[in-house]
Amino acid sequence: MLLGNLRQQVLEANLELVRRGLVLYTFGNASGISRPDGLVVIKPSGVPYENLKPDHMVVTDLEGKIVEGDLRPSSDLPTHLVLYKAFATIGGVAHTHSEYATAWAQARRPIPCFGTTHGDYFHGPVPVTDIMTDDEIEGDYEKNTGDVIVRALKTLDEGLPGILVANHGPFTWGPDAVEAAHNAAILESLARMAYFTTTLNQTVQPIGRALHDKHYFRKHGKNAYYGQSKERNGAC
Repeated sequence: MLLGNLRQQVLEANLELVRRGLVLYTFGNASGISRPDGLVVIKPSGVPYENLKPDHMVVTDLEGKIVEGDLRPSSDLPTHLVLYKAFATIGGVAHTHSEYATAWAQARRPIPCFGTTHGDYFHGPVPVTDIMTDDEIEGDYEKNTGDVIVRALKTLDEGLPGILVANHGPFTWGPDAVEAAHNAAILESLARMAYFTTTLNQTVQPIGRALHDKHYFRKHGKNAYYGQSKERNGAC
């Protein structure tokens, strides 16, 4: 079986989306890439999460051709492939329809940074893409979804591990599939907090730049001093 370790990692990333309450039924997917092999491992389409096993994961090349697996890959595979091709630092991608992040995407509103929890993970607001055109929707829809993400990002800032696709939902990424799923959970939490913040204070303003930078850079970058190691840390 090809890429056994990556298959297991991608399975765990998909199951983490379930554990964190980010998916319903078969909604959502996570994938990972082996850059040396030029191969992607992704969840199969429409298979219940409780039935998933490592050998259910589908292996494709970067053109979407199935290299190993008996099941069809997630219908969002072309979106993942666009991101892998555009940004060499991405090692994993996750997509959900989690409730609060999707609400912001449907409202077509970026999520401002209102506090230090957001500042710990996103070095700026969570952006939202442009609305897709009718031609993009009626054409190669999933690939064009990736293209609209890439256009919104232009370059991949390491301080931006996710985005909202207008009228659709969140996509997140990271150095591997597990980190991409982790960022999906973080994004949903930030979206929820931002919703309640704007409900409680409709004139609230984003956090100041100094406090935002302090919280982001104490955890990220060459001068980071938070935590005991380079492993994933919490918010405090």
